[in-house]
Formats: sequence, structure tokens, C-alpha cells
Amino acid sequence: MKKEIQFSLVYRDMWQSSGKYVPRKDQLAKIAPVIIDMGCFDRVETNGGAMEQVNLLYGENPNQAVRTFTKPFNEVGIKTHMLDRGLNALRMNPVPADVRQLMYKVKHAQGVDITRIFCGLNDPRNIIPSIKWAKEAGMTAQATMCITYSKVHTAEYYINLAEQLIEGGAQEICLKDMAGIGRPAMLGTIVRAIKEKHPDIIIQYHGHNGPGFAVASMLEVAKAGGDVLDVAMEPLSWGKVHPDVITIQAMLKDAGFLVKDINMKAYMEARSLTQSFMDDFLGYWIDPKNSLMSSLLVGCGLPGGMMGSLMADLKGMHAAINANLRKKGQKELSEDELLVELFDEVQRIWPMLGTPCLVTPFSQYVKNAALMNLYSKSMDEKPFTRMDPAMWGMVLGKSGKLPGELAPEIIQLAKEQGKEFYTDDPQVLYPNDLPRFIKEMEENGWDRGQDDEELFEFAMHEKQYREYKSGQAKDQFNKDLMERMEKAQAGTAGAPVKHFTAADKRAILHPDAEPIEAAVSGRVIWDLDYVDQSTNPPFGKQYKKGDWMCGVQANGNTFIDNAVAPYDCHIAGIEKEHGSLVTKGEVIGWIEK
Repeated sequence: MKKEIQFSLVYRDMWQSSGKYVPRKDQLAKIAPVIIDMGCFDRVETNGGAMEQVNLLYGENPNQAVRTFTKPFNEVGIKTHMLDRGLNALRMNPVPADVRQLMYKVKHAQGVDITRIFCGLNDPRNIIPSIKWAKEAGMTAQATMCITYSKVHTAEYYINLAEQLIEGGAQEICLKDMAGIGRPAMLGTIVRAIKEKHPDIIIQYHGHNGPGFAVASMLEVAKAGGDVLDVAMEPLSWGKVHPDVITIQAMLKDAGFLVKDINMKAYMEARSLTQSFMDDFLGYWIDPKNSLMSSLLVGCGLPGGMMGSLMADLKGMHAAINANLRKKGQKELSEDELLVELFDEVQRIWPMLGTPCLVTPFSQYVKNAALMNLYSKSMDEKPFTRMDPAMWGMVLGKSGKLPGELAPEIIQLAKEQGKEFYTDDPQVLYPNDLPRFIKEMEENGWDRGQDDEELFEFAMHEKQYREYKSGQAKDQFNKDLMERMEKAQAGTAGAPVKHFTAADKRAILHPDAEPIEAAVSGRVIWDLDYVDQSTNPPFGKQYKKGDWMCGVQANGNTFIDNAVAPYDCHIAGIEKEHGSLVTKGEVIGWIEK
């Protein structure tokens, strides 16, 4: 009988490997039925990683987005899965144990079937507690091995790690090849060894396409007994993302595997919808270079998913480094020359820092250390003189046990700075914290949400949740979007940037809103009963018909032209902040029913 290979569409990761944001709830509702109609997917990645944090960043409730996206798949039996960073859960830094445990209850209630638990250090102590909590909540616990290529990360290393994770209760194993640098033959050896000892354990392979190994790796994994392959689809497949389902399906079918057919009409519809989401707003945060593969990634091992942020950081540092070189009368570096130097420095210091897998957040730590070393070099400083606290936390063992040994100079530097190494369970450093969040929600009158999902979001993403609740996040996102749209509307190089009118902004950002216009020229006065001395505008506050919302204090006198609610409404956005000057007829804000 032919071996069946299932496909999982990594729709969340497709976006996050391409740019900053993910689709809105209404967009996810549109695409889900079309993904189902494609007929080739047994699994879909619906959430996790940074997705819910970026929902908050553009002012959307992530819990509603997750429930909306998972529901259609739940109804037809397609399994949904999420990405889970173990000790860090859904953020970049460690999370208290009670918040981690609550996550699985919340996500299972929201319709998520499988959690993919990983740790960039591959420390079982950061993964095994999550296996237990996920299973208790009714989820399938998929323990994950972060794949990389080094003297430490051998086939034997991963085979032994898989044994520890399965013994710890893992129901599935994922090979997370986040940089796509896992060598196909080694991956086949790992999968074969796991399957020989544990034939019933499902193995799923996730490989980014960046340096070009992923297609060959998928074939080797399938031949060795793998069960599920993560794939993408146009217009976001290939480049730094993942191989396209069409290519992988055709390859496996020819190789004699049993694979589902693809409804190409639905594929093209999903492709068109995804492009429309990019055209709507998501494309303004996608770096065109993320659509390209690069063999330069083979040596440094950096994940394709961070290339966008890396290039932004590089551009910011480029001018500073060249300024230092000019002062010394040395030749300036082009951006490409600096990029190669950065990749070389990452490759040099990676083993010095204990060879962590270059995946979130450790890829950022190592990249940042390398970039700061290049800056220090331009300043004639010693390397590693500009390490930040997060970087030191990894080095000192506060995130878990490093896979490799630290270089003697790093150990000496820590001693010189009076830093102490930590070898116990890292979770001990981050005690339970839910009571603090419960108390504050009660004091604010905030609803804990269905299945405590709002409590979870607040505890997981405290800063972003506060900004979401106040409306500050939505305001900042809208400003950023408008700036990017105005730049994109500029014609040829050197042409003036187009500035959108109030009518343009209403159509783009507030299609269902009505403007509040200044009846006189003067200074804007917002409702201060809702805000702390106008540090933020009164987003989200519900006004009854006839309630005073804002006013304009006319220049040169004390007369204030008041704006009252024409109907029950809330303020959806502002154009003029409290205290700013406005002329008669200008739009100062937007209201929605």
C-alpha cells in the first residue's frame, strides 16, 4: 500500500515570514472556506507565535480572530495547529507558569487542536511542562526539535532529544527547520530512527525555503517515514517562506506516495484573495527581498522569517558605521558588503555563544550581538562590549541550557561584569502572576472574556493589550499605514509624496465612520473625563446621543464650539490631538455607531 503524506498549510507563518502583520478577522473569514475547497489539506496553522501580539498592534482582538479562523476548519474535520515558544509561550521573553498553563485551556476552547511546542535551546525542561498542560487541556502536544547544522547538532543529538520528548509525553514530533539549513540526508536519518522505535508517533516537517534545501529535505523526510509536510501557496510561497503545495504534491505523487488532489480553481481563488489582502494593507510591511532565496543563508544559519527585520536593522546601522569609518579615513561599506560582514560575524560568534538554534528569540540575540560587534569594530572597541540584558540572559542560562559550550572569553567577560551563571530550571525565575492581572481587570471593570481569553491576552501581552484597550495601538497603526501608503503613492524617484485628504483617510481607514469637523478655528479640546489629562484620545468610549465629545476653543477668546454625539457612537480615530491647532472645516476625528 502507498504511504500517505498529509499537507499542512502554514497560513499564519506565510504572513509572518513575509512581513510584520497578519490578515484581519474579516479576511480570515473569507479565506478559510476557500482553503477548505482546495481539498488537499488535513491541517492548517491558524495562530500562535507572534500572530496574536500583532493583532493587538493594529487594534484587533486576537481572540475573536482565532475563533473566527478555526471554526470553519473545526466543522469539516481539518485539524488546526498553533506555534508555541515553550518557556516564552507567545512572546519574546519568559512567561509565568500559570499564564502558560492557562494558554492551553484558552486555545483549546477557541478551537485549536494541536500545539507545536518549541524551545530555541532544545531544552526539554522548557518543553515537557507544556506537553503536560496541553494534554490536560485536551490538545494534542506536538513536541518540536529546532533543526540547525553545527558540530553540536548532529543526527545523534536529535535522535536522543526525540527520545526525551516522547518519554515526556509528546504525542507527535515536529522537525522545525526554521532556517531551512537542515541537510536532507541528516533529516532522513533522524526521521528513520524515530519511526523505527516509535512507528505510531506522527512526524511533521516544517522547512523554510531560504537557502534552497527544503524541497529535497521534504522528499527525504517522506521517504524516511514522515507523515505531514508544511507547505505554502502563492503569492507567499518560495523566497524566505516555504515551498508551494503544487510542487511538493507533484513531486511526491511521482515518487509513489499517496497525496490528495488540489482543486486548482479554489487554489487560484485563494491566491487571488491572499493578494487582495496584500493590496489592502499587509503588503505595505512586506520587504520585496523576502521573495528571494539566498545561498548566503547556508553559512550563517539565520532564519528566513527574520530577514525583514534584519534588513531594517542593517539599514539603520549602515549610516552610523560608515560615519565612524569616514572619521578614521577608511573606506565606507556598501549595504551588500555590510550584509556579508554581518553574516560572517554571525557565523563566527554563534559557537562562541553556546550554539543556540537561530530561532526566535535567540536568532535576534545572536544577530544583534553580531551587528553591535561590527559597530564596536568601527569605533575601535572590543567585541561583545554592547551586549544587552536579554542577550546576557541567554548566555547566563536564564532561558535554559545552551546546547554548546561558551567560549572562554565570554565566560571571562561575564565574571568581569559580576554576572552569575544559572543552572536550575529557568521557570523558577518567573513565578505565577495571574492574580495581579485578575485584580487589575476587576479594578478597571474589564471583562475576563469567554473562557478567560481576555485575561490570558492581558497576562501574555501586557503592554500591547493596554495599548489595544486604550485605542493607542489602532491610532499608531493607522498613522503608520497612512505614511506608508503616501510613500507608495509617490511616482518616480524624487517625485513629491502624495498626501491623502481627510476623505481619502475616511475611505481607507474608517469606511463606516463619519467625520467630526471643526466649526471654528482654534485649539482642540477632547473629553477629559475619560483620559488622564489627554495623554490619549478617548478611543472606545461609548457616547449616548447628545453627549459632549470634544470642542474647539476659538483663537483669541474663550468661546468653545462643542461637538456632541449625533447618535449613540464611539470615537474610531482622531486627526487632531488634544491641544493641537485646527482650522475651520478640518476633520478632527471620526465616529462610528
